[in-house]
Amino acid sequence: MPQTEFKCDRRSLRSQHALLAALARQLAEGGDLSRITVAQLTESAGLTRRTFYTHYRDIPDFVEHVEEELLAQIGARISRIAASTLPELYRSIDELEPAPGSVELLRYLRDNGELIGSLLGPGGDPAFIKKLIDLARDAVAERMQTGIFPGALGAFFDYYLSSAVTAEVGMVQRWFENGLVESPETMARIMTVVAFVRPGDLYGRPIDINVPEYGMKLMGLNVRAPRSTASDIREDIDD
Repeated sequence: MPQTEFKCDRRSLRSQHALLAALARQLAEGGDLSRITVAQLTESAGLTRRTFYTHYRDIPDFVEHVEEELLAQIGARISRIAASTLPELYRSIDELEPAPGSVELLRYLRDNGELIGSLLGPGGDPAFIKKLIDLARDAVAERMQTGIFPGALGAFFDYYLSSAVTAEVGMVQRWFENGLVESPETMARIMTVVAFVRPGDLYGRPIDINVPEYGMKLMGLNVRAPRSTASDIREDIDD
């Protein structure tokens, strides 16, 4: 369970873990986060309401503290993935390995799966999903713009980034919906490769698009952009 802002004594830590476990149980059993009360939570945790109010104002305040710590831990791991370069990603794919840092992220999600899965589920917190998407966007945006053709920035890149990040979060949600059947290692390999799959690839008829030129055309710019290929990037790896 993630650590929140309890005092660091054994009794407080036990109370913390009990409240986190109780929250996960309430959500996993079909409870709706917006309807969970302090009385329900403390009864499930085997604690008094006085103990709860010693640390939190109400349920929203408790949930906010829990989510802030989860997002801090997740963000640190996403940053390690975001530090990967395209040559490193291509090398991982060539060697049938997951993107650097992705296994560590997915292991953390699995190890805290009861709570995170409940927050991502039907009775969880939609705001947590939005925070997770925004966190991932902020973490990878700068790295994804490195080396990109300048004319492809702007609205086109913004929508591309939103599509990519939302798809990754969607795969994580699907992983939880399926009961975390795949191991973090297998899931990391799936997510690494899926990020590079184009429409038609699964049918042997890939659609080859000059993305920078297409993006500039949508933005009303009449500039011919250079076409970069996977072989160009692999040549950078070999150099």
